[in-house]
Amino acid sequence: MLAIIGGTGLSELQGFEQLEKVAIKTRYAHAKVRLVRFGSGDKEFIFLPRHGADHKVPPHEINYRANIAALSDLGVTEIVAVNAVGAIRGDFLPGSAAVPDQLIDYSHSRDVSFYDGKLKAVHHIDFTNPYSESIRKRILEAAKTVNSHSKTSYEVMNSGTYACTQGPRLETAAEIRRLAQDGCDMVGMTGMPEASLARELEIEYASLALSVNWAAGLSEAPITLEDIHLVLEGGMEFISAVIIEIVQQS
Repeated sequence: MLAIIGGTGLSELQGFEQLEKVAIKTRYAHAKVRLVRFGSGDKEFIFLPRHGADHKVPPHEINYRANIAALSDLGVTEIVAVNAVGAIRGDFLPGSAAVPDQLIDYSHSRDVSFYDGKLKAVHHIDFTNPYSESIRKRILEAAKTVNSHSKTSYEVMNSGTYACTQGPRLETAAEIRRLAQDGCDMVGMTGMPEASLARELEIEYASLALSVNWAAGLSEAPITLEDIHLVLEGGMEFISAVIIEIVQQS
C-alpha cells in the first residue's frame, strides 16, 4: 500500500474520496497517530500530515517513529514524502521541484531509530542510498506526465542532496555556506529520521521536494513567510497533480 506524507503546504488533500479517518496507537507515543485513508477509482492510499492536521507540530517535535510505525501497522510498503525546502544549488529556482537521491543529516536530539537497544536490539541498516530508486523513478515519471498535459511546465531536478537541519529556525548564511561546501543542493527540516526509519521497517521511501525560497545569504531579499507561502500556493497545485498521477500508477 502507498502512503503520502504531507509537509508544509500539504496538510490536506483535494480531489480524492475520503474513505475513513484512522487513529493508530503505537508504543512510541501516548497520543494516537491520525491518518486518512483515501480512494481514487479502484486505488487506495494513506495520507499522513507530518505536522498534524492543523500544522502545529514543529519539525524537531514530530514523533517520526510513531508516524512510520503507524504506517507500517497499516500495511504501508511505499512512501512518497513531500518536503518544502530552501534552495542552495544555483539552478534550483524557487517554485521548481526536485527528487533528491542523497541526504546529509545535521539534525540532533531526535529519536532516530527503532533499534535503540531498549525497545529493540541494536541493528545497523545499509543506508548508502537513502532513497528508493524505484519510487524516485515513479515520481519523476509522474512529474513528466503532468508536465506533458499542463500549459505550465515545472522544472524537476532528477537528483540532489538534501540537508536536514534541526529547525524550527531557518539557517544562518554561514551555515548555508557550510552546507554548500558539503555538497548539499537543498535544505529542509523533516527529511530525517523519516527516511532512515522507513528503511528500518523495509518501506520503500522517496521525497518530492518543492523549492520555496533561496536559502539564507543566497538572495539580497530577506526570507519571509509571506513569500514562502506564495510559492507554496503556486507549487502545491503541481505537487498535488503529481500525487494524483502516482496514485493512479500504483
